[in-house]
Amino acid sequence: MVIDPTLLSILACPQDKGPLLLVGDELLYNPRLRRAYPIENGIPVLLIDEARDVDAEEHEQLVARASAQS
Repeated sequence: MVIDPTLLSILACPQDKGPLLLVGDELLYNPRLRRAYPIENGIPVLLIDEARDVDAEEHEQLVARASAQS
């Protein structure tokens, strides 16, 4: 299931309130804080406690994947 572009445009990181990048259909990514939020069964889980930190190498991969999608 793909997230609707209109919904994606209004979703924001719960931590810094900034925009998120859609990476595949598995996560939303905040490149500013390097935090990844899961998408479970097509539903974004935008809870700070559910997010995970991303290291520099994965950050580059996620940004490249998100750019290739758009």
